[in-house]
Amino acid sequence: MKILIEIWTLLCEMSPFLLLGFLLAGLMHEFIPGKAYTKYLGNQSLKSVVLAALFGVPLPLCSCGVIPTAMGIRREGASKGATISFLIATPQTGIDSIIATYSLMGLPFAIIRPVVALVTAIFGGVLCNSVDSEPQTLHTPLLKESEKEENLPFKKRMIRVFAYAFGEMMEDIGKWLAIGLVVAGIITAAVPDSWFTIFHGNTLYSILFVLLFSIPMYLCATGSIPIALALMLKGLTPGAALVLLMAGPASNAASILVVSKVLGKRSMLVYLAAIIAGAVLFGFGIDYLLPREWFTAPVAQYEACHEAGVSIFSYVCTALLLVFMLRAFLPWGRHHHHDEHLEESCNIYHVEGMNCNHCAHNVKTAIAAVEGVEQVEVSLHEGTASIIGTPDETEVLRAVESIGFKASKTSGN
Repeated sequence: MKILIEIWTLLCEMSPFLLLGFLLAGLMHEFIPGKAYTKYLGNQSLKSVVLAALFGVPLPLCSCGVIPTAMGIRREGASKGATISFLIATPQTGIDSIIATYSLMGLPFAIIRPVVALVTAIFGGVLCNSVDSEPQTLHTPLLKESEKEENLPFKKRMIRVFAYAFGEMMEDIGKWLAIGLVVAGIITAAVPDSWFTIFHGNTLYSILFVLLFSIPMYLCATGSIPIALALMLKGLTPGAALVLLMAGPASNAASILVVSKVLGKRSMLVYLAAIIAGAVLFGFGIDYLLPREWFTAPVAQYEACHEAGVSIFSYVCTALLLVFMLRAFLPWGRHHHHDEHLEESCNIYHVEGMNCNHCAHNVKTAIAAVEGVEQVEVSLHEGTASIIGTPDETEVLRAVESIGFKASKTSGN
């Protein structure tokens, strides 16, 4: 029961800010054209690296969704340095996670988180261009035409905003947010303080402990927030909490393998080194150069709010959020792109590694660019791509593999 109370309190504290963050993310998705993120990223220059980081910081993409998106801009002509910069900056933050960070961990964490993401991404991109400066390979653009109907009436575009924010995005992030809340509730309520005695006030031990599980494990930028708060409540330092917030969402075992395969082992090592170095250096900087009260005061305020109870407004926001989150778990709430005519007359490919709607969208875009493809639909939940047309099978497989997934033909007419 105590665990459930902790989870409920965390959710009530975050819900108003999460709803606002998702709405802003939907507005960005609808009103900022995708071509804006690829137009300036082609040269192996500091400018392209910085722009990639600036584009990536506010984007609401998780670490599974950013991989195919980054591979997509790479195929569009982005340099390796710009691609690495985008890969590092994007999953560490997002407009939704920045606002959610403020809700639980206060303004200093909400400010420093995107700053660390920006600096780390620029460092990683510049380093990649320095150590892996092979000539840029020109690629065929992925996008035949923009999928966004920018001339739609404003009312319809706002409907698309809400559909993306509280539909597709909630479906992608909802389960990871739920996992983060459950883990935080267990740590706060069920794990004895004595387990963390060695870490109390010890920056080095705290950071090493966090790095041990945050690098290989999947954590989304929003779902990592309650876990970081729970660890601080148990005595880990603010610097260690920052390491979890930055290193956890930026990398996981799957993303490491994809980066190694698509960009090469040298770029993968740069990618990992930049993430670890940036998180650790800024973690030590927080603990030794900045007033600790900046970061511990919001935690104390959270405990005070815990005692004071939850407002009616937070209850309403929490109820709305829970309704939206249902689509992450219930089959009827998910997007199923199903066309019976297409299914009867198409070639079907099995696609491995798709974890979110961004993954499915990028697979669809990559296949649509293959010569001979007339129509394509991708089912995230079935893990399939259904294609009408006469494309070369090898080209279809190559297109899917170029953005970090694995495909195989399963059937066809």
